[in-house]
Amino acid sequence: MAKRKLTQTEMPEADYAFYGLVWAGTVLTERVDRALRKAHDLPVSWFEVMLWLASSPDPVPASVLGNTTMLSRSQVSRVVDALQGRGLVVRTPSARDARSVEVSLTPAGHQLFKEADDTRRGCLAPVFTDLLDQEDLAALGSVWKKLKANKDG
Repeated sequence: MAKRKLTQTEMPEADYAFYGLVWAGTVLTERVDRALRKAHDLPVSWFEVMLWLASSPDPVPASVLGNTTMLSRSQVSRVVDALQGRGLVVRTPSARDARSVEVSLTPAGHQLFKEADDTRRGCLAPVFTDLLDQEDLAALGSVWKKLKANKDG
């Protein structure tokens, strides 16, 4: 007996929306990961940490990276170790808290981030940003903020 796919009209709206978010996140992340690895030998998890560092004018406490990225604290620590091993980040003792460490991109890290970000944007354009208008992007941003604000809900 042939199985058919469940259509949107047969699925509760909330389930369809959730499935869409999961699908989009998975497909887009895999696409970006492949492009970054091929062009820069840079896994998407490393890029995510670099994105947060590049977005901050000041060094970022390692604990903040653990709270803001989609990685666990132990994953962030391993990623920072790997980035430091490639000369892309530097750890410095925190001036505000002697028990913590702050992380920042090196000049080489800033350069690689810029190149990798161009790769990411180019890879996403035909399947994401070129397809969505400003209203779509704003709506997705609004949804993300609501979900993130209630993540422990």
